[in-house]
Formats: sequence, C-alpha cells, structure tokens
Amino acid sequence: MTRLSHTDEAGRAAMVDIGAKAESERVAIATGTVQMLATTLALIEANAVTKGDVIATARLAGIMAAKQTATLIPLCHPLALSSVALEFCFDADPPAVTIEATARLTGRTGVEMEALTAVSIAALTIYDMCKAVDRGMTITAIRLLHKSGGKSGRWDASP
Repeated sequence: MTRLSHTDEAGRAAMVDIGAKAESERVAIATGTVQMLATTLALIEANAVTKGDVIATARLAGIMAAKQTATLIPLCHPLALSSVALEFCFDADPPAVTIEATARLTGRTGVEMEALTAVSIAALTIYDMCKAVDRGMTITAIRLLHKSGGKSGRWDASP
C-alpha cells in the first residue's frame, strides 16, 4: 500500500525531507475559472470596475500569493521561484474569466502548490473586486494541468 508523503510511519503530519533530492528544472501549470454575469465580464473587459483594473490586480495578487505558499499551506517548503506568470482569458459562453498560472524554479521539490495558489488567489481577487456588482460569481475548476521535473518526471492532466 502506498503511503502519503507528508505523514510519518505513525500517520502524523511531517515535512518531507528533500535534502538528498537532486535539483532539476521544475514547472507547474494550473488553471481555474471565475464564472459571472455577462455584464460583469463586460465591465472587466472594459476596465470599468470601480475598484480598478481587475486583471492587473489579480495578476499581481497571484504572483504575490505564489511567493507566500509556504506560509499559507502547512508542510510546503519555502521555494526560490525563478518565475510566476499568469494569463487571463475572457470566455463569452458561459461568461467567465479563465486563469492560467505557470510557476518555475530549479530546485529539489515541485511547484504545483505555488501554481495552484496563484490561480486560487487571483480568482478570489477577481471576486473581491467585482462582488459589488455580482455576488453570484462562482470560482470553479481549479486544477493542475501540467508538472514536469524531478524524479517523477512529466505529468499532464487528461483533456
């Protein structure tokens, strides 16, 4: 039976010892969607939300969040990220903003949690900035799309 990596033999939470792992180039890509009213999407696209530029703010929030992942999620290692990038796509039907975050580093552990954290906080930022006009927004489908590097190599989500 396979044992979870973040527990010891007694089943207690434990930080994984990565000291003996080889460094490698590691990349993770995550995605998520904020579904909303068409009128909300139009405001975002026109940069007409009264709180300011929603996409610029969400991009910055996502980058900042990725850098803070180890302080937010117990047992995550603090990482020296080499890059975090977020892209936003406007979808008309159903109306939504899709977020994609890519995190990179050369190190001993993966960056999946950093990419997922970036997407999550970017989505929450979009919600926060637009809630005055659309409290019914839904944050959905946050998931890992790709990871590469390390002993386990490449993994890609099924389409």
